[in-house]
Amino acid sequence: MIRIPFTQVDAFASRCFSGNPAAVMPLDSWSPDDVLQAIAAENNLAETAFTVPLPDDDDADYELRWFTPAVEVALCGHATLASGHVLMKGNTVRFRSRRSGLLAVRRIGEGYELDLPAWGTEPRPLPEFVRGVGGTPIETRWREGGYALLIYENEAEVRALAPDFRALMSFGDTVFIATAPGKDTDIVSRVFVPGGGIDEDPVTGSAHSLLTPYWADRLGRDRFTAYQASHRGGYVDCRLAGDRAVLGGHCATVIEGVFLL
Repeated sequence: MIRIPFTQVDAFASRCFSGNPAAVMPLDSWSPDDVLQAIAAENNLAETAFTVPLPDDDDADYELRWFTPAVEVALCGHATLASGHVLMKGNTVRFRSRRSGLLAVRRIGEGYELDLPAWGTEPRPLPEFVRGVGGTPIETRWREGGYALLIYENEAEVRALAPDFRALMSFGDTVFIATAPGKDTDIVSRVFVPGGGIDEDPVTGSAHSLLTPYWADRLGRDRFTAYQASHRGGYVDCRLAGDRAVLGGHCATVIEGVFLL
């Protein structure tokens, strides 16, 4: 029997029962992909993060991979933040990912900063996506790799969306990001990934890799506040630093234990 450490963390949350839950499971070496996927399905959280130490890597401390209950993903911000929260021994933890390069989590006071790539988007008509998400966006944008950005006029429209998840599922693991100017924060968003096993994601760090450069340009400044208006909800401080999206947030540990395999 293999015993794997298990920590469940609410990321982008200053208290438990908010933000986005992630499981963090440090490994000594990689298990087969089908085993990792089965563990993530058993955990049944938006993401399970697996790490393996990299003692001979000058640029990273761990290799990091992320699995939803259905698929492995190219980037997951909240589970990276949670992994930093669990594994940090000093002030910084560096991760090497397979499809999103080097990532880092830094301790900032009582919280953290998460360093992700800043991903640009291009204008594109997305009528089938709009029908599935709903509402009347004033702008639609796309990033290759499966990210649809739908911009609405105001926060009320984003909160009122009632997507057709069955229709959106037909587009595979596309990430649908709905966003608008906010009332109490500079922007708000909601994120839907039904094809990846998550109808609505509570707080999505990777979505802010796109939101940060878009809104920094639109707002005319490199720092702003964000709120992801899911049922659980979560606050994200966003900063554009060159080609990086730096996201600030807190974490709360809610479960510690051992997974028996």
